[in-house]
Amino acid sequence: MSPLKIDAITDADVEPVVALWQRCGLTRPWNDPHADIALARRRDNSTLLIGRDGGAIVATVMVGHDGHRGWVYYVAVDPDCQKRGFGRVIMAAAEDWLRAAGILKLQLLVRRGNEPANAFYGSLGFTESTSVMFQKWLDGRETTPSN
Repeated sequence: MSPLKIDAITDADVEPVVALWQRCGLTRPWNDPHADIALARRRDNSTLLIGRDGGAIVATVMVGHDGHRGWVYYVAVDPDCQKRGFGRVIMAAAEDWLRAAGILKLQLLVRRGNEPANAFYGSLGFTESTSVMFQKWLDGRETTPSN
């Protein structure tokens, strides 16, 4: 495995990152990835880290915290680069970023039935929470099982 070079996203990285997320099946019609990136970049309590291999963006993680718990989103590894340890490297970078901010607990959400993701996070020491997640759209739209 070659080491990834980890950096915060730049303006020039936005479109390649969105394209990576699309290749990885992470985007959804109800979430605008450009808006998600912009929101993460304008706050001190969040960032989007990218991993480069030979200059190419091959891994991402959006990481942030609420002052108490850290969260990660958009964990992606280019499908052509999977099984090379890049997921572990980008998750370690997110953990390091949270530790530097004084955050000691990391949480994440995985869609039901995503067994490969469940196995990956289990291999990193994550355990399933006993909490139940509730959701409500504040713009008035109806919640469906898929969103």
